[in-house]
Amino acid sequence: MNIKRIGIDLAKQVFQVHGVDGQEKAVLRLKLPRAKMLTYFQKLAPCLIGMEACGSAHYWARELEKMGHTVKLMAPQFVKPYVKSNKNDANDAEAICEAVARPTMRFVAIKTIEQQDIQAVHRIRSELVQQRTAKGNQIRGLLSEYGLVMGQRIEVLRKALPLLLEDAENGLTIDFRTLLEGLQQDLITLDERVDEMDKKIRLLASSNEDAKRLQQIPGIGPITATALICAIGDGKQFKRGRDLAAWLGLTPRQHSSGGKDRLLGISKRGDAYLRTLLIHGARSVLRVAGNKEDPRSRWIQSLCGRRNKNIAAVALANKNARIVWALLTKKTDFLPEAKPA
Repeated sequence: MNIKRIGIDLAKQVFQVHGVDGQEKAVLRLKLPRAKMLTYFQKLAPCLIGMEACGSAHYWARELEKMGHTVKLMAPQFVKPYVKSNKNDANDAEAICEAVARPTMRFVAIKTIEQQDIQAVHRIRSELVQQRTAKGNQIRGLLSEYGLVMGQRIEVLRKALPLLLEDAENGLTIDFRTLLEGLQQDLITLDERVDEMDKKIRLLASSNEDAKRLQQIPGIGPITATALICAIGDGKQFKRGRDLAAWLGLTPRQHSSGGKDRLLGISKRGDAYLRTLLIHGARSVLRVAGNKEDPRSRWIQSLCGRRNKNIAAVALANKNARIVWALLTKKTDFLPEAKPA
């Protein structure tokens, strides 16, 4: 059986496989249980394999590439237009097989194990921060029912809880004080877990050359640098820096027709976590730019004078994303602009 190209619809236990030969004729349609997946593809001659970039896709891509196959991952939204008629596993696999052959298709870079390790740390930390925020909101909500209103910042709550527990005249009952002590301990535990993740991220950032290089950019620290490394790797899947900025959703959306260009707000496509980190880092730079006289700071000051600070933050995040691409692809250090004469 001469198979030229294969599309795989991934699942947890049963995978649907669709293959075509050199004449684009379907020669393979079958379901494979998870246990037989690797064994089956070891017997096939090397060919082009397409898969959607979903859960476990990077693992299967690495395993199949070890067997000599060429594996391409695609975003599910780019595969959907090729699905014919009703949606089922067989039609999805056929659509993947068709989409992977398109010369203009955009592919997703396959992550290494090291990238997935770093990504796992970030995912755990992000979830812990959400849990800590929810815990703080729960404590504030319960205290408000007793007439005690706390500030919104988590630091205010940390300082206020010991004082509330020691104050015998604030009207809190013994039963609620016991519950509040438990909630305080939960908050302390979450703080410790977040600090543990932060230490791991700083250690990863200090041992990775690309992460060290990215931290030279104002507004990018260990968290943002390692998050970028685990998401885009060496950045060579993008042709230019503006492509990376567009992938991150930091460029305007278009609604153009009839030769009239109409630009809207930023597209907010791509990874919201990365976009948030870059914009927050840009905000930190904006706060101190007024005290500096270097060309970059003067450009920021001029931009803030013309436009809203939120727009300026996004513009600076866009600029930083382009610089990130240049540093990763060219393996060079960040060179600050020279001071004005």
